[in-house]
Amino acid sequence: MKNLKKTLALALVFMLTPFISNAQEMAVTLEFQNAETALEVVKKYTKALQSGDVATMDAQLAANAMVYGLGGGLDSLTKAQHTAYYTNSTNKFKHSLSGELFLPVKVTNNWNEGEWVLSWGTNTITDKTTGKVITVPYHTAGRIMDGKIAFLRYWYDMLNVLESQGYEIKAPSK
Repeated sequence: MKNLKKTLALALVFMLTPFISNAQEMAVTLEFQNAETALEVVKKYTKALQSGDVATMDAQLAANAMVYGLGGGLDSLTKAQHTAYYTNSTNKFKHSLSGELFLPVKVTNNWNEGEWVLSWGTNTITDKTTGKVITVPYHTAGRIMDGKIAFLRYWYDMLNVLESQGYEIKAPSK
């Protein structure tokens, strides 16, 4: 498990660092003072999504939190917009998360400096009206500041979502 965490941390460095000069002394560590606290904040947020508890999700966000990647595209949501988004989502759908993996990481001396928690898993979304199920693999990166999520970025499999809505991908005709 420790090797997996180190590998994932290294992947984060390569993913979030477009260029590192020789003069820059960036550091990434998996063991830091607030790691457990940061991890618990993200786990609490995730468990609240699964139980449809938007108020508890909202309580994990900082007052000026920004959330990116929900609803497709490169959108951004404020805390209030995030709350409205998930209120609508949990009213219509049941979210069941599985295969969850969490990794706290601290980055220093770089543009993405801070205490982060990365998470991966699968969100099985069931439409409460029709019973239709969509399986969506996801990844999030959340920066934790003062015990709250200040920045949260979602990545997920949009193809599954689009196909569930009837969209098709067709090869171009020659």
